[in-house]
Amino acid sequence: MTTTRPERPTGGGPARPAGPAPTFRPHYPRGVLLLLVASVCFGSSGVIGKPAMTAGMAPEQVAAARIGIAAVVLLVCVALVRPELLRVRAGQWRLLVGYGLLGVAGVQVLYFVAASRIPVGVAILLEFTSPVLVALWVRFVRRVRLPWPMWLGIALALTGLAMVAQVGTGLSLDAIGLLAGAGAAVCSAAYFLLGERGVADHHPLGMVTWGMTIGAVAMFVVAPPWTWPADVVTAPAELGPWQPPVWVLLVAVAVLSTVLAYATGTASLRHLPVAAASVLALVEPLIATGAAWLLLGEALTSWQVLGAMVLLGGALLVQLTSPKKQPIGEPLPVRD
Repeated sequence: MTTTRPERPTGGGPARPAGPAPTFRPHYPRGVLLLLVASVCFGSSGVIGKPAMTAGMAPEQVAAARIGIAAVVLLVCVALVRPELLRVRAGQWRLLVGYGLLGVAGVQVLYFVAASRIPVGVAILLEFTSPVLVALWVRFVRRVRLPWPMWLGIALALTGLAMVAQVGTGLSLDAIGLLAGAGAAVCSAAYFLLGERGVADHHPLGMVTWGMTIGAVAMFVVAPPWTWPADVVTAPAELGPWQPPVWVLLVAVAVLSTVLAYATGTASLRHLPVAAASVLALVEPLIATGAAWLLLGEALTSWQVLGAMVLLGGALLVQLTSPKKQPIGEPLPVRD
C-alpha cells in the first residue's frame, strides 16, 4: 500500500492534493559503512568499561550505568530536536519492549553472566553465533533460500572468530555459563531481527531511544543506581597512558559505545539484509581485540591475526552474496 500525506497550504491558497510519499531506497554501501561505525563503537565498550570494573564496579553496575546514561541522553536530545519520533502507536509497544529487553538489556546481562563463569573467549564465541541463528530463522521461518556461498561465508566467519577468541584454551564446561552464553546469542539475534522489523515502521532514532529506555528500566531492577559505590565512581582508573575518573569512562561507554553504536547499527538495518548485517557485525570482536592490544597491552598472537583474516574473508563473502533489500515506501514524519 502506498502511503500518502496531506500537503500543507502555502500562502493563502488552497491545500494541494495529497500525493504518494517518497520511496525509501536501501543503499547497500551506506548500510555497510553504518554497520562498520557501529562495530567500532560497540567494540570499544570492553576497553572503556573494563577499567571501571577493575577499579571496583560490578559488571552489571557498569552495564546499568551504560544503558541508563544512554537512555537519558537519547530522551533529552530527541525530545528537544525531533519530538515526533517519540510517538508510538498502541500496537507498536510489543516490538519496542522486546527490542529493549532482548536487544539492549538481555545481551549485556547474559554476556556478563557467561563471562563470569566460563572463559571470556568462549563467552564471546557463544554470543556471536547469533548470525547462525539469524540465518536459520530467515531460512526456516521466513522460508527464504540463502545461496550456498553465504553459508560458506558464515562458516568462515565463525571459524575466524573462534581463532581470534582462542577457543580451546582453558575451556570450563559450566552449565550455567554455557546457557547464559547461548541466551546472549539468542538476544543478539533478536537485536537484528527485531531491529530489521522495527525500522520498517519506526525511525531508527526513535526506536533506539525507546529500546534504550526500556532496557534501562530493566537494568535498574538488576543493579539499582543507589547500589553503585560512590567512592569507586569518582576514583581514577587505568586506561592505557591515561587515568580518567571512572565516571568519565561510564559517560564515554554510554555515549560512544551505546548511543552512537545502537543508532548507527539500527539505521544500517534499513539498508542491509538482516542475515548479512548479523555476519558483518562479527568484525566487532576484531575491533575489541585490537583496541585491547593498543590500550590495555593485550597483544595479538599470530594465530589471532590469521583468524582475523579468515573472519574478514567470511564477512566479505557474505556481503557479496547476500540478497539486497527491496525499496519500501516510507511515510514522511509530520511536524507540528
